[in-house]
Amino acid sequence: MALLEIRNLHLYMRSFEGDAHVLNGIDLTLERGRIHGLVGETGCGKSLTGLSISRLVPSPPARYAAGSIRFDGRDLMEASEAEMRALRGRRIGMIFQDPTTNLNPAFRVGEQMIDVALHAGQVDSGILGLGPDASRAERRAAACRLVVEMLGKVGIRDAAARVDDYPHQFSGGMRQRVLIAMALIGRPDLLIADEPTTALDVTVQAQILRLIRDLVDEFQLGVLLITHNLGVVAQVCSQVSVMYAGSTVEDGPTRAVFRAPRHPYTKALLAALPREGLARGELKGLAGSVPSLLTPPRGCRFAPRCVHAIDTCRERRPIAEEIQAGHTVACLRAAEPVA
Repeated sequence: MALLEIRNLHLYMRSFEGDAHVLNGIDLTLERGRIHGLVGETGCGKSLTGLSISRLVPSPPARYAAGSIRFDGRDLMEASEAEMRALRGRRIGMIFQDPTTNLNPAFRVGEQMIDVALHAGQVDSGILGLGPDASRAERRAAACRLVVEMLGKVGIRDAAARVDDYPHQFSGGMRQRVLIAMALIGRPDLLIADEPTTALDVTVQAQILRLIRDLVDEFQLGVLLITHNLGVVAQVCSQVSVMYAGSTVEDGPTRAVFRAPRHPYTKALLAALPREGLARGELKGLAGSVPSLLTPPRGCRFAPRCVHAIDTCRERRPIAEEIQAGHTVACLRAAEPVA
């Protein structure tokens, strides 16, 4: 049984201009011990997909019209808020996009992490290594020890002293490590990493990716890695899903998708990557922009920008079909010979 299965997820967001259909039938499967990449342009719904798993999208304005999110066999769409609070920070961890805004500058790093550890310990006393009869002081001392241990595990030197520092005393890469440690305190089964290497230089980015990969090997986590960086996906992800305008257009093993992409959008993304030997002016861009989700195209949402679109593409929504083992494509022309 897969750790995470999302099936036919539809999400609407209410606004003054009307309802925006922001997730349009998302399908995704994530196994334990795997890193699954989720890529696409800004505004394609990647972050909302990640937030939906933890049920962190406020409702209203959000409204889920259909679909299921099964975590370890359990449908999270049917879980109560109390049940979701027990899962967040314990079995489901999340690294948010920007470490500069997701750490409170008014509190020491250690205090913020201890709060997370105490919450996880309240759900599962084994996290702190204490019995249910432990006193408040014992639980806090155990939480502090766990925080120091996790900071050391993610590569922060002299962790026992640094827990008393404020976020501004850490570099961008160190703040990102703090967020990773915070997400891992509850020993989660699923880690949602939303742009974990944003605004980091190449060296620090490589260190963070190596850290995530090592943690997957050590704890057998399932990781959903949300990113714009196709190079990062090629480096660390075994599976990849390509999103466009709230829809999953291609999904499969990373090597198969990147070596032989079958959806025009995936091909366009890969063609826009700079590569060795490319002369000035040869880099191909993708004309147009993501359509308004208030009034999306009737058929394929990519049809207005697709050079291969035919009349049928503008009238009928494509359904994802398996073209090879584990490799699915939502394109009406996917069965035609590869160009």
